[in-house]
Amino acid sequence: MMSTIQLDIVTPERVVYSEEVEMVVVPAMDGDLGILPKHAPLISGLNVGKIRFKNQGNETVVVTSGGFLEVKPDQVNVLADTAEFPDEIDIERAREAKQRAEKRLEQNSPDVNEIRAENALKRAINRMKVAKGE
Repeated sequence: MMSTIQLDIVTPERVVYSEEVEMVVVPAMDGDLGILPKHAPLISGLNVGKIRFKNQGNETVVVTSGGFLEVKPDQVNVLADTAEFPDEIDIERAREAKQRAEKRLEQNSPDVNEIRAENALKRAINRMKVAKGE
C-alpha cells in the first residue's frame, strides 16, 4: 500500500480540501517544492501559483494567491489567502481583474501602488491559466 500524508488547504472563508494524498507540490517562495510522506518539518511562504497533489493516482490542481505552508512528517497544512479548483474560477472576472491591473500599471501614477497592481495582475493571469488547464 502506498503511504500517504494528510493535506489540508484552508482559506479564511472555507476548508478547500482535507484528505490523505500521496504527494503535494506547492509554489514555495524559492520555487516549486515537492512533499512526500515523512517529509522533514518545514514552514514556508507561498507564492501565487498552483498547488498540485496526487490522490489515488489522480492529479488535482488548486490555484492559490499565496499564503503559508506548514509541513510535518504526516501532515501538510496550507493556509492560503485564496484557493480554488479550476472549475470554480470565473474566467470573465479574472479577465476583468487582469485588465484593471494592467490599466493601473500603465497609468504610472504616483498614487498607484505598483506592487499591489503587479500582484493583482499575477493573480489574474494565474487564475486564467489554471482555468484553461495550463
